[in-house]
Amino acid sequence: MLVDDNEHDNFFHEREIKKVDASIDVVSKKSGNEALEYLKLNQEKENLHPDLIFLDINMHGMNGWEFLEHYNLLTRDVQSHAIIVMLTTSSNPADNKRAQSFNFISDYITKPLTQEILINISTKHFK
Repeated sequence: MLVDDNEHDNFFHEREIKKVDASIDVVSKKSGNEALEYLKLNQEKENLHPDLIFLDINMHGMNGWEFLEHYNLLTRDVQSHAIIVMLTTSSNPADNKRAQSFNFISDYITKPLTQEILINISTKHFK
């Protein structure tokens, strides 16, 4: 799942994901709120749970930090399905440190998402 209000970034990142593995289903949501609604609506549907969520920080409406606060309130069953990676333009060390304060954030990466980064994430989190 890509959670980013920038349609161009979502398009580019989806293309990079498909270059690594064309069989991956990519779901793009333009806000933290849309992503949370998707997760809540599909919590009973095992095949619709994202394995990996790339989350931007700066978005209109609900930003990445607000998404994380609400995500933390979801059931542990829903949370256990996804690895969350912050994917942002922010190279601010304070943002990286803040991301690390959430125990379910796996990585903090600055845009753009590349095939090399995807392969590293895949190797690290998906055997």
